[in-house]
Amino acid sequence: MKIGEKFKGKVIGIQPYGAFVELESGFVGLVHISEVKTGYVDDIHHFLKIGQDVEVQVVDYDEFSQKASLSLRTLEEEKHRIPRRRRFSSDRHKTGFKPLADQLPIWIQEGKEFLAHSHDA
Repeated sequence: MKIGEKFKGKVIGIQPYGAFVELESGFVGLVHISEVKTGYVDDIHHFLKIGQDVEVQVVDYDEFSQKASLSLRTLEEEKHRIPRRRRFSSDRHKTGFKPLADQLPIWIQEGKEFLAHSHDA
């Protein structure tokens, strides 16, 4: 078991501080109440039920004691990641800022003309 791995499991126990999840391998780990979802969780019973199938991610694993800390929240946040934003340049064509550099003298000239006309008025 490694940190970051994802597993399917079933909720087998719920306490005020978290839920115990049995993974398909038979291993049991704890999902702390702070790892159930993003934000404040007042009552874990509002989000998890015994027997519920869940997908969890390992956030910590102690090889000596064989205890794993699991998370539902990290998988929730993974779904809400902001997609890669478009840039002025095209990554495919590797043009960089050349299109902007080519336009800069034109924009400067337009700006000078605008200021000259607005100053005369």
